Amino acid sequence: MEKNINELKEIIASSKRITVLTGAGISAESGVPTFRGSGGIWRNYQVTDVATPQAFARDPELVWEFYNWRRDLINKVTFNPGHKALVKLEKHVNDFTLITQNVDGLHREAGSRSLLEIHGNLWEVKCTKCSLLTMDRSQNMGKLPKCSQCGGLLRPHVVWFGESLDPDIIHKAIEASQNCELMLIVGTSGVVHPAASLAHQAKAGGAVVAEINIEQTPQSGQMDFVLTGPAGKILPMLVENFN
Repeated sequence: MEKNINELKEIIASSKRITVLTGAGISAESGVPTFRGSGGIWRNYQVTDVATPQAFARDPELVWEFYNWRRDLINKVTFNPGHKALVKLEKHVNDFTLITQNVDGLHREAGSRSLLEIHGNLWEVKCTKCSLLTMDRSQNMGKLPKCSQCGGLLRPHVVWFGESLDPDIIHKAIEASQNCELMLIVGTSGVVHPAASLAHQAKAGGAVVAEINIEQTPQSGQMDFVLTGPAGKILPMLVENFN
């Protein structure tokens, strides 16, 4: 792997346009539980039963109980060396885009700025009445939080199962993937669409694509580099020559 890391470091150093896609794996290293890794169960509910617009319409109090539980969990963890390495990389690349499937906000907390959160952010809330979008880092939002502007019911600003992703954000993610010279795929299994297609977009555009994950994925065979191990160890090695 040392040879691969050294080769990839050289490519990173010479690349002017880099796009990174991160998934649950990078946050798992901070202690954030993954839906799929935990069996997708919360209080005997399938996560797919509480993280839907239908569940919110039927029982918003139950859905908010689930998201307050998630807020409490994530409030206890922080970003790790993998997150910080990507901040370091962003400062040294002319054209950098970080696309994340994670909603935990750890990339923002670490200092990433050129960031596309394609599944939303757990710490943002949106009014179901006036659509006001606000950041609220409260550990517990209460049973039925209300909008400070109009009094409407708030919902977590995340993309639920069965909802469409923001077309503007997806367009930017596809564009960043198609136009980069190098793409890093970090901590994601590559099976959830449309994020799973971004590596193909990058390769079709002529980019070098590298996968960093604790185990091989269904996409590994199509990668130019496969670095197996924790992102918190590998990413800092890739940017260690940057100030």
